[in-house]
Amino acid sequence: MPRMTAARAAVEILKREGVTNAFGVPGAAINPFYAALKASGGIQHTLARHVEGASHMAEGYTRTHPGNIGVCVGTSGPAGTDMITGLYSATGDSIPILCITGQAPTAVIHKEDFQAVDIASIARPVTKAATTVLEAAQVPGVLQQAFHLMRSGRPGPVLVDLPLDVQLTEIEFDPETYEPLPVYRPAASRAQIEKAVRLLNASERPLIVAGGGIINADAAELLVEFAELTGTPVIPTLMGWGAIADDHELNAGMVGLQTSHRYGNATFLESDFVLGIGNRWANRHTGKLDVYRQGRTFVHVDIEPTQIGKIFPPDYGIASDAKVALELFVEIAKELKDAGELPDRAAWAASAQQRKATLHRRTHFDNVPLKPQRVYEEMNRAFGPETRYVTTIGLSQIAGAQMLHVYRPRHWINCGQAGPLGWTVPAALGVAVADPEASVVALSGDYDFQFMLEELAVGAQHRIPYVHVLVNNSYLGLIRQAQRNFDIDFQVNLEFENINSPELGVYGVDHVKVVEGLGCKAIRVTEPDQLLPAFEEAKKLAAEFRVPVVVEAILERVTNISMSGSDIASVNEFEDIATEPWHAPTEILPLT
Repeated sequence: MPRMTAARAAVEILKREGVTNAFGVPGAAINPFYAALKASGGIQHTLARHVEGASHMAEGYTRTHPGNIGVCVGTSGPAGTDMITGLYSATGDSIPILCITGQAPTAVIHKEDFQAVDIASIARPVTKAATTVLEAAQVPGVLQQAFHLMRSGRPGPVLVDLPLDVQLTEIEFDPETYEPLPVYRPAASRAQIEKAVRLLNASERPLIVAGGGIINADAAELLVEFAELTGTPVIPTLMGWGAIADDHELNAGMVGLQTSHRYGNATFLESDFVLGIGNRWANRHTGKLDVYRQGRTFVHVDIEPTQIGKIFPPDYGIASDAKVALELFVEIAKELKDAGELPDRAAWAASAQQRKATLHRRTHFDNVPLKPQRVYEEMNRAFGPETRYVTTIGLSQIAGAQMLHVYRPRHWINCGQAGPLGWTVPAALGVAVADPEASVVALSGDYDFQFMLEELAVGAQHRIPYVHVLVNNSYLGLIRQAQRNFDIDFQVNLEFENINSPELGVYGVDHVKVVEGLGCKAIRVTEPDQLLPAFEEAKKLAAEFRVPVVVEAILERVTNISMSGSDIASVNEFEDIATEPWHAPTEILPLT
């Protein structure tokens, strides 16, 4: 039997589980693993500037292609605790990432040794499993189980903690005969899907709510086929955006308190039946449940049985992988269509498209400083259907989701449930590593950008190009808007006069200097007509220099973005709505 260190066995298992990329920061307690990583070869490693950044890079990497599992590596103590935010955001969005940490030797773990912390206990609430391996011979089994858990049922992250002496211990392990464990996914029965279809057919104004589970299951084509067979309009959630193209005739827009369309909310409020697939009824999608549920029958399909009924009891629930369920939905719909037993939904679908051509938000403003809406309008012009957008939180993300367009699965890569500031830069780098030829465009407000901007140096060092749109109003804009309810404007103002860059006025941080100091390129835009040329120039610079390129748009200090604090029937628009076609020239359908 071949003998090798447990660290070398761990690396060999990663390769046989399909891992080709890892992100991390070495340290004393994980150096044996790094030595094995170098000796074995076959896994490209990207050195991060912060371990939290490495965990978000792993998330971005996973979210880019079906089957990807991003790996984050760090040493003992604070490296593990730095990963917790990445594990939390991965858990919230059902994203499998593997975090590997070093640990103090087993004999001193509980003796307050340097950087010894019970990371498994800390990580357990935000992972599917977190294990400190105390016996070297268990390393192969623990990692085999880790990949099995990450892929089975509702996907999610796992942490494996490896003490220094465990990594260095030789064990018997044969990589050539290693096999991944079979993946378990619950599967709907034909009888269950037949009942769901009967409920849909009995309705007059049905909708499909397409969640992130459809993206995770790589089932977008089946979703579109089922919608087309039955003529049912589709409401993608924020995490499911791209499962059906924005310009598809059955895309009815998004619903919610914040990241929603006027026409999406209006169509939902007219519906009488909702089939949710792979979604979790997030509160910023539903708002108050009495408004969301009133007068509607609900069927919920989700891979996680305990998710069904967690937010509200559906009229019928099915525990199933989205792809397995949709294969049956398509099969049964085809049979009913051939038998002439599917209702004609043409009038209902047409009414949804009529609202889509009528209920627009205005994006065209010529104001200086810039209104943010104009930034997204010009982004629609500059970046095509192949663009992979990456963003996390704030007014920039909310407005972007209201005004940008997405046409393909995994082309809106968004941290939905956790929304940690700083996520966008490292996640975009992970996406660009996973798809080096892609057009990757990140979107941040100034505070999200400042949280982890040091990771831009990773893009410069490793030649990872992408375009980063930075909308700067020198404010915590989303929190300022929320503080209106408390009649305060407190500790959210980031303005100051930069003594080294007086030309910025009160906008404070000179992002152009900082970005250039990190080895990247930057363009500052202050007038609306400069936006499109700046985006085009940014694409050229990224291609030429193979580094991140930041386009900073200097915004008006205060803008209130459309949202509701309570329910989807009472969204406050703040700005004037579009009443002329030129008010929203890049909308999917021209204003009628």
